[in-house]
Amino acid sequence: MRASLPLLAALLLAGCTTVAPPTPAIATTPAAPRDAPRLEIQWSRTSAEHDALFEQTYRLASARLQRMADTLSGDWGVVLDADETVLDNSLYQRERAAIGQGYSPESWAAWVERRAATALPGAVAFTDLVSTLGGRVVIVTNRAEAGCPATRANLAAAGIVAAAVLCQTGPGDKNPRFAAVAAGTAGMPPLRVAMFVGDNIQDFPTLSQTARAGDFGGRLWILPNPMYGSWTNNPDPADAP
Repeated sequence: MRASLPLLAALLLAGCTTVAPPTPAIATTPAAPRDAPRLEIQWSRTSAEHDALFEQTYRLASARLQRMADTLSGDWGVVLDADETVLDNSLYQRERAAIGQGYSPESWAAWVERRAATALPGAVAFTDLVSTLGGRVVIVTNRAEAGCPATRANLAAAGIVAAAVLCQTGPGDKNPRFAAVAAGTAGMPPLRVAMFVGDNIQDFPTLSQTARAGDFGGRLWILPNPMYGSWTNNPDPADAP
């Protein structure tokens, strides 16, 4: 009987002990939020490098334009693209990415009508300088003609004073509109175009992804746009058989 007492006590103690539940596993890598932007959008919206490149490009273009001032007689102007050149549409890209969608004509038309694009760094100061020196700011954009009134209002609200805004009425090729600016058939006198500014190689006369040589840093000024553009159709040489 005495020998069984320790065994009985051990059994009673075991019955009164509460067993702790297993500790759940701790995730070491938090899940990305559903609306996390793509890196190219994040870079365009938040990086110091993006803003510095725009400021640098517009300052260098301004300095060159001022050096040219004595030779800029008669009617002259500067032709600029709108989107991702003077107007920042990265919020549109951000909003589309947040719902897992990309560009669509309907969503883009709605964005244009919102008139919510802001001026990119350096754009207002540069376009103001063009006007101060006696030139005309001409925006040649592939926004549809139906959205041109909203585009003009958005530009004005952003501080971009344009003498003319030429939207897309036919094919997206800008060369006929560039020619119209030079010929005086765009609602203005014939203009000597001192500079072209854009973010797409097709924002410059006769240039394309396969015809790339131009007077960059002289008459032509290019700005970065990693979010979209004609470059997205370029095959990578590493993928060649």
